[in-house]
Amino acid sequence: MTNRLYLRHSTDKQTNARQLHALDSLLKSGAPRYEDPATSSRVYAINRSGFRRLLDEAAVGDTLRIADAARLFRSTKDVIQIREVLQRRGLHLHIATGAWSGFDLAADDPQTKLFVTMLAGVLEFQRDMISENTKEGVAAAEAAGKTLGRPAALDADQAADVVDAYAKGAAVKALARQHDVAPKTIRRVLDAAGARAGGDVLEELEGMAADVEDQEQAPEPPHAIDLPGLLADHLEGTRDTAVHEALRSGRTVRRGQGYSVRVTAPLALHQAALKQSAALAGGDSTPAGRKAYRAYADRIDAAMRKR
Repeated sequence: MTNRLYLRHSTDKQTNARQLHALDSLLKSGAPRYEDPATSSRVYAINRSGFRRLLDEAAVGDTLRIADAARLFRSTKDVIQIREVLQRRGLHLHIATGAWSGFDLAADDPQTKLFVTMLAGVLEFQRDMISENTKEGVAAAEAAGKTLGRPAALDADQAADVVDAYAKGAAVKALARQHDVAPKTIRRVLDAAGARAGGDVLEELEGMAADVEDQEQAPEPPHAIDLPGLLADHLEGTRDTAVHEALRSGRTVRRGQGYSVRVTAPLALHQAALKQSAALAGGDSTPAGRKAYRAYADRIDAAMRKR
């Protein structure tokens, strides 16, 4: 069984020095290390390249070791989701130092669940306190007359030109291309000037038409398709509620040292899950990730041909 070390720091102005010190004895023993430098904790662990590589190379029974809990998760939700990933893969999780160092945080016994929940609560409290202090600092700076935030994409003269052009019939997207900004920037300028009374009517009508079309479509029967474990891990951090719930209600199927999740859902949901896994099909992904993506795509295509 192999110890695998995971390190992360949030910005390019920080270093891993403290983490390296905490993991020094394991490093000297030759344990492989995986890093995500300059990566915010807001990026869910499964979506970090270093952590994904660790999962790709880990075998059942290996132990993931971190210097402190904040390197891997930042909230109760993160802890629960990461534990599920590690448990499905048969991996262990240990923090190198502190009161939690004696526990396998991926264990499934009631005592560990309680301790992990307590740990997650402490992490969330620390994060909330940092956020509160930041807000107080921003309020104090604004009260002192300091200007905060990014500079405006358009200056006052450009904003006036946008409002004038829009009043003469220019489209939002055309104005965005002209000023080399995103359409939402143009919309904010127009809304601030009250130039889009009631919003963009065309966009609203298009949205309503799409809703009606969706409602008129007959419900699609569900299809049971095995989603490879690498894709399931990648999708743990998805914000698509339907995809996330389908994964949670799926059945885990062990395949040697790997696994898959048998998801029973409409083909549209399988296609959405595949689209959200597109990062695994790219050249920056691992061979295993690309293979898993192709396997799922082929299974969806086969199900579509049978309709």
